[in-house]
Amino acid sequence: MDTARASQTKRRTRIQQEKEEAILEAALEVFSKHGFRGSTIDQIAEEAGMSKPNLLYYFPAKEAVHRVLIDRILDTWLDPLRELDAAGDPLPEIQSYIRRKLEMARDYPRESRLFANEILQGAPRISEELNNLKKLVDEKAAVINTWIKAGKLAKVDPYHMIFAIWATTQHYADFDVQVRAVLGKERSGDGRFEDAARFLDQLFVHGLKPDAG
Repeated sequence: MDTARASQTKRRTRIQQEKEEAILEAALEVFSKHGFRGSTIDQIAEEAGMSKPNLLYYFPAKEAVHRVLIDRILDTWLDPLRELDAAGDPLPEIQSYIRRKLEMARDYPRESRLFANEILQGAPRISEELNNLKKLVDEKAAVINTWIKAGKLAKVDPYHMIFAIWATTQHYADFDVQVRAVLGKERSGDGRFEDAARFLDQLFVHGLKPDAG
């Protein structure tokens, strides 16, 4: 697997760590705008404010930079789903999940777009990660089915419920320009996420009450 060259040494210096982080930050900006195919090492080096040879000392190719970013993103991106607690009260658990997903759309829009670009290209570099994603979704779908069988949620398909939450929350990151353009200046500030949260509460939480089924 491609990794940062400096990270393969037993001990990295503070400068090496800072350089790697600067490269990863620059790569996130470039990949989120242009996708993997449309991005080059030269673009990343320019964004990072360093020479191409200097960048290649830390990462041997753009694939290596992309791999580190994807691994980080997936780990962070799946945290809210991991936290869905089988022992918790279903409706507050789902409400909290939706809120966390919206917070991530607000705080990590570039990461969301990078991941979306990878999926749109057929996920050629993250097939193993998608298998791990399936295992996690299977686990949480089983939790949701248990809640349904206990009469705590309306009868829904848990997979499509999760897909719908992904679609509605990540929309605010992946289509941010469109969202702000349509809402206009008066409604396109950070308050749009709270507006979205209130609507999604109504859509999902109230719609998933047992009597709604």
